[in-house]
Amino acid sequence: MIVYEGVKTDFMNDVRDNLICNKIYEQYQKHFGRTNEGQMKSWQNSMQYMRNVLDSNNIPDNCGVAIEYNIPTTSKRIDFVLTGFNENEKKAVLIIELKQWSDCSSVKSEDGIVVETFVGGGNRRVAHPSYQAMSYAVYINNYNEATQNDKMELLPCAFLHNYHFKENDPLLDEQYKNYIEAAPVFGAEDFPKLRKFIEKHIKKGDNGKTIYEIERGRFRPSKSLQDCLGSMLEGNEEFFMIDDQKVAFETAMRRAKESVAFGKKSVLVIEGGPGTGKSVLAINLLVELTKINIVCFYVTRNGTPRAVFKKKLQGDFKKDFIDSCFQNSGNFYETEANSIDTLVVDEAHRLTEKSGFMNNLGENQIKEIINASKCAIFLIDEDQKVTIKDVGTISTIEKYAKEFGANYERIELSSQFRCNGSDGYLAWLDNLLEIKETANYDDMDFEYDFKVFDDPNELRNAIVEKNNKNNKSRIVAGYCWDWIKEGKNDVNFFDITIPKYQFGMSWNLGESSQTWAINKNSIDEAGCVHTCQGLEFDYVGVIIGDDLTYRDGKIVTDITKRAKTDQTVKGWKSLMQQDPENAKKILDKIIKNTYKVLMTRGMKGCYVFCTDDGLRDYIKEKIGKLGK
Repeated sequence: MIVYEGVKTDFMNDVRDNLICNKIYEQYQKHFGRTNEGQMKSWQNSMQYMRNVLDSNNIPDNCGVAIEYNIPTTSKRIDFVLTGFNENEKKAVLIIELKQWSDCSSVKSEDGIVVETFVGGGNRRVAHPSYQAMSYAVYINNYNEATQNDKMELLPCAFLHNYHFKENDPLLDEQYKNYIEAAPVFGAEDFPKLRKFIEKHIKKGDNGKTIYEIERGRFRPSKSLQDCLGSMLEGNEEFFMIDDQKVAFETAMRRAKESVAFGKKSVLVIEGGPGTGKSVLAINLLVELTKINIVCFYVTRNGTPRAVFKKKLQGDFKKDFIDSCFQNSGNFYETEANSIDTLVVDEAHRLTEKSGFMNNLGENQIKEIINASKCAIFLIDEDQKVTIKDVGTISTIEKYAKEFGANYERIELSSQFRCNGSDGYLAWLDNLLEIKETANYDDMDFEYDFKVFDDPNELRNAIVEKNNKNNKSRIVAGYCWDWIKEGKNDVNFFDITIPKYQFGMSWNLGESSQTWAINKNSIDEAGCVHTCQGLEFDYVGVIIGDDLTYRDGKIVTDITKRAKTDQTVKGWKSLMQQDPENAKKILDKIIKNTYKVLMTRGMKGCYVFCTDDGLRDYIKEKIGKLGK
């Protein structure tokens, strides 16, 4: 969908006559609804600047112009597109990302794509403009048959017309080098450079025919994407399936193929506890469905699983173009109904109602995902809901499936990979945390290395020793310490401090935040539920904070002991005022679920330290009854 479409002459005249903003707004309102004054001003400013850039006799008057091109199946829009023919008579498509920025700072990150700037009413971390433009080009190349068949040349760039580059500018930091090479970035003094970039690549106009072809191009995965994903998965032991996974895989494949072939919407729920292989199943579905020419995306709300599985899947491949296969759950609020063949939603219990920076976009992510896809596959464990905003439940999925008249099916995974394959440990843990009551839990037996430590330093030493073998052990903690170290250069400053034991450690911040689970130096930082949920280690060391204690024969949760910087329970005070009894139940479950998630990340063992002596002694007593 394109908001404004024409040729260069039309565009130049509309800007000159001060008509461009109204024309864009009218079509935008028709297709997407009302927009704010800030967006109107940005159009007014940016289009004037683009007119100045295009004011050259060497840029054909009949080259195609498209503004606000909505990339199919996404809520992403490309600001400005120019089309024509290059010197070899090959179709050329220039993708221009426009920014109003006047300042920014670089942010060290694993992928080297993050910058910080003022947007959406505050300073926020966003993707580098060059990466944004490049990712749009890659996405279109991967999924639009018109660009694949005609072998169009897609040329991304970014234009920051208010940005004055300075010496050692953060936007040009070395970590962004590869993306800037793929998509050059132009600033306020670079009008001539951008003009020459356009003149170099568009020698002859096409009367907008290329835009027309792209707009109507069939949405299919490219052969190169299919081949690349297949090569990445082949022989990769990280994603090997067994038992229940294979049965669920075959069911999901059948559902997806039938939905595409017969046009009947389908919803499949795959339920499974910790370690049942939900994520491995999801990745296999992404690869195998793509290989048979079905458009499929792996979807999560939390960015950590996407980053980790993408990196594990890539291995030694340096293929940025598989980025588009991994989508945020908030991307589908404007997606056309049934425009995507299959969405595989991992960690579906973490889905929310609203999306966006300000949590003001869309209606309900479950509804939007089912609407956008012919087949929606939800992998879920309701006992892993860990924030107030988590709304992913089986009953809600079933409700929306019925609303859309979809074929609905629910299956369960039971094969246990984590916790040494021990259902006994999981049941014992449910009873220990008073999540579920399990009969005769004191008599349970499980082959799992579970220990309680009296000193957090001893726990850390034990986990470091395990990690030295293969970099597959980590320390995690409950949300009882503020995240405040970021930006501080003092190596002796720690977020997590337990003075009684002279223990100090920092949260996983900065460049290791999303791929902390697999980075080599992450053993020196403590993870949280967001950086480990859906992932697994050999051994996990868990620091249980003051939000979980043992008093008068009962497990007691205390939301007031959570860190002030903890966003997972933001709004709990208002919730308590509105409905105290229900709020207590919700908050109690969030805290207990958080520790269950943390204490089930280790495949071979879990080591625990409790800041509350009563809880430590209680857990030791329970272990003693098991004869361990």
